[in-house]
Amino acid sequence: MDFVLSGAAACGACLFTNPLEVVKTRMQLQGELKSRGSYQVYYRNVFHAFYTIGKVDGLAGLQKGLAPGLVYQFFMNGVRLGSYAVIESSGYIHTNGRVSAVKTTIAGAVAGVVGAVMGSPVYLVKTHLQSQATSSIAVGHQHKHQGMIHALAAIYREHGIVGLWRGSSAAVPRVSVGSAAQLSTFSSSKELVIDLQVFEKNSWLVALTAGMISSVVVVLAMTPFDVVSTRLYNQPVDHLGKGQLYKGFADCFSKTLRKEGLLGLYKGLGASYFRLGPHTILSLFFWDELRKLYRQFR
Repeated sequence: MDFVLSGAAACGACLFTNPLEVVKTRMQLQGELKSRGSYQVYYRNVFHAFYTIGKVDGLAGLQKGLAPGLVYQFFMNGVRLGSYAVIESSGYIHTNGRVSAVKTTIAGAVAGVVGAVMGSPVYLVKTHLQSQATSSIAVGHQHKHQGMIHALAAIYREHGIVGLWRGSSAAVPRVSVGSAAQLSTFSSSKELVIDLQVFEKNSWLVALTAGMISSVVVVLAMTPFDVVSTRLYNQPVDHLGKGQLYKGFADCFSKTLRKEGLLGLYKGLGASYFRLGPHTILSLFFWDELRKLYRQFR
């Protein structure tokens, strides 16, 4: 039940944040491997990107990749948060009755690795679909998928089962870093808010406040890995399924840093927070409240 509740909480958050994921993906691909000032800027900031995508691709364009997004959130976060819940309920993350920062970080990272590997094929398809745009505002490589099932079938037909896990070398560090930062700060922040007696111990405001604190840490820690992940998943491949722009995580990271500077690894930071921030807050809030509700009626 921990896994089901975790997946349901993440899906609930995804319904609200998927348009922000589309914006984030486009901004991270804009000016790929080009120095500043040498490419056309279609998306000046988060709000301009929203307006541009809505105007050119229509409102439906802002919900591209929603189906794989929901499937990804259910399985990846179901496994990730569910695994963490099991570890937490076993008492592992506590030392002498207090939350241990080291143990929560390790538990969050391990749970993140498991979730990332499970959800990688659907994340690949989600990235492809969200980057697809009308030619006048297209950025990054344009894949010609007609939907989630068509994309999965086409990738499997062309590159086999291994092709479905292309880009997972970036997904593992991305999700493990993000998961470690998210769950360790959430557990510690929740304990701190309770200790300070800002709200009643069982108040929904405890989880909401802890999620807000966690969201800031997650975005700062995760964005460079998120940029690399988006680019590795979206890059064109040859007939053997090998990437034509990057050999892997380290190659993408170094090329981006060399060509675009440190700011290149933080492209779309505003969009990342507007997407990851609310998603972190909502998913952790829904997760905590659903678990409390389940324990009451069990």
